[in-house]
Amino acid sequence: MTLAVVGQPTPQIEGVAKVSGKAPFAADVLIPGTLTCRILRSPYPHAAIRKIETSRARALAGVHAVITGADIPEALFGRRVQDMPVLARDKVRFLGERVAAVAAESKEIAEEAINLIEVEYEALPGVFDPLEAMKPDAPEVHPSVAAYRNHLEPVPETKNTFAHQVRTKGDVNAGFAQADRVFEHSFRTQSHHQGYLEPHAAVVHIGDDGIVQVWECNKQPLAGRAQLAHLTGLRPEQIVVHAVHMGADFGGKGSIMDTAAAYWLAKASGRPVRAVMSYTEELTAANPRNPGVITMKTGVKDDGGIVAHHSVCVWNTGAYSAFLPAGIVGGGLWAAGLYRVPHVKFENIGVYTNCTPRGHVRAPGAPQVAFALESHVDMMAHALGIDPVEFRMRNLIETGEESALGEPFEDLHAKETLAAAAKAAGWAEAPGAGWWAPRLSSLATRALVGRGVTMYDRHTGSGMATVELVVGRDGHAVLYTAAPDTGTGNHTIMQQIIAEELGLPLSQVAIRMSDSVVIPEDTGVGGSRVTHVYGLACQQAAREARERLQAAPGEEVRVRVKLDGPRPEGIASVCAQIAEVEVDPDTGGVKVRRIVTAHDVGTVINPMYHQGQIDGGVIYGLGFALQEELLIEDGKVLNPNLGEYKLPNIADIPPLETVLVTGAHGPTPYGGKAVGEMGNVPLAAAIANAVYNACGVRITELPITAEKVYRGLRGKA
Repeated sequence: MTLAVVGQPTPQIEGVAKVSGKAPFAADVLIPGTLTCRILRSPYPHAAIRKIETSRARALAGVHAVITGADIPEALFGRRVQDMPVLARDKVRFLGERVAAVAAESKEIAEEAINLIEVEYEALPGVFDPLEAMKPDAPEVHPSVAAYRNHLEPVPETKNTFAHQVRTKGDVNAGFAQADRVFEHSFRTQSHHQGYLEPHAAVVHIGDDGIVQVWECNKQPLAGRAQLAHLTGLRPEQIVVHAVHMGADFGGKGSIMDTAAAYWLAKASGRPVRAVMSYTEELTAANPRNPGVITMKTGVKDDGGIVAHHSVCVWNTGAYSAFLPAGIVGGGLWAAGLYRVPHVKFENIGVYTNCTPRGHVRAPGAPQVAFALESHVDMMAHALGIDPVEFRMRNLIETGEESALGEPFEDLHAKETLAAAAKAAGWAEAPGAGWWAPRLSSLATRALVGRGVTMYDRHTGSGMATVELVVGRDGHAVLYTAAPDTGTGNHTIMQQIIAEELGLPLSQVAIRMSDSVVIPEDTGVGGSRVTHVYGLACQQAAREARERLQAAPGEEVRVRVKLDGPRPEGIASVCAQIAEVEVDPDTGGVKVRRIVTAHDVGTVINPMYHQGQIDGGVIYGLGFALQEELLIEDGKVLNPNLGEYKLPNIADIPPLETVLVTGAHGPTPYGGKAVGEMGNVPLAAAIANAVYNACGVRITELPITAEKVYRGLRGKA
């Protein structure tokens, strides 16, 4: 296939507008008379609300509206399970929960009004650890989940659980009976914020005609409209949602967050209202990554062949599950990776606690499970005396075989990808006496050096995309979409596909973000589906437009495509990573010296953004592995600003090497495969495995800090 535009490293279509400050974001929307919203948030992680007095705040000059839960309907919201109030009524369940909201003529007046609201609380005992929350004597976060719309089924007779998903294949007990050895290990992962630079923001304006106009940084604007319609009792067509530019997402911007509070303030004041979260609010009251307690139990034969696997993933979802699109993080249902296992049982358990409600972060659930699984695999390989790469090679699935859940795989390149990573990293060139032996980096530093390997696979996502393509008489094409570019370059990909199919230069193809009047149905961005679903929709629209242009040259053509993206269940993208680290034996400090990442790829639509997604993902995984953690004590976030919440910077990033394994044929246009959520997932285990290889300390709780390694070294001594 000869391609002219696809495959070229073209610059981002929105790049100039963004770097010049001309691209409008939600907080930039200017409507005359707009008021500022501020939220009064709970200072307690768990408390009964006895009284709220707002008279002093209402009397303050410049205040146009003050609302509490008693002033608005009692409806609950959520992306799937609807269990969260817009404003707390009788009870608060986490420190930072919305209790009241103010709309005023300035931020300063709104802040002063918030301070004038008096709330009488009765503190209640809280519970903050998911395993503690499941005990019979634990404080009760929610009295029942059965009343919540779209609720899931909890673990029977187990307190504070709201979901229990079980998947099986074969007979796991019989499988363990066949095993020569059985290994069981437990792991913990931390709470971790997405780290986007643009905080949640929304502007709500109710026109004289009663139509509600909404601008918000939501990667799924049509889903946000449905949530707001449910809360307000309005019909969806009475709400117009405008897609705007976004300052990144990383999974965290799929909810309406404070938009509903802004709506009720707009309704009460008769003025437009802008709500923009501070970063302290982001870190204490948004929707960070679910911490997990993950237990892996695996039975193997003496030759290393896996015969049975049972995993239990317990997720600390915090006070509400409203921010989770499926009601629970699903990573625990894919907890055997690419390994050949005849007998499997996966358990995925959601637990309420009095912590910040958790949501989605890049590849939701997968980094936590990959850390546990790939550390567990490494521990088994060491116990059996088998090289970790060889152990994986013996157990990796190949094309035509079934996954651990019984799904057949097509076009699978797991072994080739692992072999490519191992070759690039020089894995066969064993340090010291062998692959298991650490070595000194130099006599001067005494640092111990080790290497670790991991694997990860992910299916390409599906969903529904609507696009409208207009080709004018002048030969210029405009594509209208409701999908924002969250920073991944997806609008540029759409531009390239349209240009390729119509034979146009890029300069003659424009992408326009549309409101819900033009595009009333659309799934939105997320789940490794954008290039697949929107790419196919663009390709179909362009091909139809081309046919119509050939039949009626010189005429304007308008084509609308609504595509329910096919589910390519049998095709997965594969990533293998090898990390090399130094460990300082005196301090426990860990320095990553090198990261090799291998991916199986089909046609790469834009090499520059493809590599950008890989590099960005690796850096994202580096932060999760080594330094990023919302430190929480009794429900309170102790590092609620970016000065103390340590995102990786340029000084933290080691040399990054990428190996592309070609020959795959994926489901996206022109045979590409998903890459956006791959690089960030397996890295934490690669680094943990490398630390063990270097110094013999096994880290089972993220992040991997110098303190934990130092304690491990002292324990060994």
